[in-house]
Amino acid sequence: MKPTVKNMNVKGKRIIVRVDFNVPMKEDGSIRDNNRIVAALPTIKELVNKGARVILMSHLGKIDFKKAPEDIEKAKKKNNMAPVAKELSFLLGQDVVFVNVTRGEELENAVNNLKDGQVLLMQNTRYEKGESKNDPELASYWAKLGDGFVMDAFGSAHRAHCSTVGIPSILEKEGKQVACGYLVEKEVNALYRCVEIKDDERPYVAILGGSKVSDKIQVIETLLKKTDKIVIGGAMAYTFLKALGHNIGNSLCEDDQLDYAKKCYESGKIVLPIDSVCANSFDNPTSIVTSEAEDIPTGYMGLDIGPKSIELFSKVIASAKTIFWNGPVGVFENEKFASGTKAICQAIVDNKNAFSVVGGGDSAAAAKQFGYSKEFSHVSTGGGASLEMIQFDGHIPGIDVIPDVK
Repeated sequence: MKPTVKNMNVKGKRIIVRVDFNVPMKEDGSIRDNNRIVAALPTIKELVNKGARVILMSHLGKIDFKKAPEDIEKAKKKNNMAPVAKELSFLLGQDVVFVNVTRGEELENAVNNLKDGQVLLMQNTRYEKGESKNDPELASYWAKLGDGFVMDAFGSAHRAHCSTVGIPSILEKEGKQVACGYLVEKEVNALYRCVEIKDDERPYVAILGGSKVSDKIQVIETLLKKTDKIVIGGAMAYTFLKALGHNIGNSLCEDDQLDYAKKCYESGKIVLPIDSVCANSFDNPTSIVTSEAEDIPTGYMGLDIGPKSIELFSKVIASAKTIFWNGPVGVFENEKFASGTKAICQAIVDNKNAFSVVGGGDSAAAAKQFGYSKEFSHVSTGGGASLEMIQFDGHIPGIDVIPDVK
């Protein structure tokens, strides 16, 4: 069990909080979706109400330091945290001190001038080349800014960066308080239920979609040991179907994964589509048909599961007591190929006896698009982090660095 922000003694202390403010931005530099900022509010408000001096750190977007200097500056300008500070001030109902640098006198003075209950947001952590490398010098510098640390960026918890692992490692060794925020606590509690399965929480059904088997090899291997059934949809299903000798037309396929897919199927746990909605083109389809069985017509590609597969998958989902879903089963962004993913959402929420977790990423986007987000037991804020949590039996760097309560 991890310590949480609720148990921290923070009055008058400088508390560094790693949040996930990696929000989608519009071309004009405004925020397209503030959900990630909203998700951090309970932790920030808890610290503010307790009289902490709150120092927020987050990344925003990507900055490739291998590119030309002018491209790096362009990326920095695009991923400036200033609009986030403005939005956070509005949502918190109080001024947020924004520091437009990641180190130096300006940052240090701003931190030292903080009063109890005030909030400071530092510029994008990825402005620093050493952030993603967990550079010891940078981690040490940032750690000196704080008297304690709270991890509340689940979406970044699978990355061993300065702001997720370096800082808390140093502060913990110095005997200072390190803890999980409310968002991370909620994520960990929900995902642990998909890692450590009790007998009365079975059958355990996982639903995996997306395009590549290779992206989910280790996840599949872990889930084969834990689950009772794995439903596979999306483009990755066609690698499995080809491995079993079916014609898949022009569907996406990883030929180098055929042997692996066949070996997985032999476990007896994998459920594959038995029909597909197919088109003669991905970008500009002029002909859309539904295959009568597993085989895709020549010249066509599978872009969604068909009605027979929806019925089959829904029956498997209806039998479950624990459900983990990661990856859409079709190209849901296109209305013509969204029926399968929408049906998966419906089947999960129809099963009132199951504890259901949506593993972030495209699955969470689909759940939101179809209006189902609030009907799942838990919708994760971190696609990569949730997958790695499952894959590594509940262990990811940004969570493991927070020591368990003794």
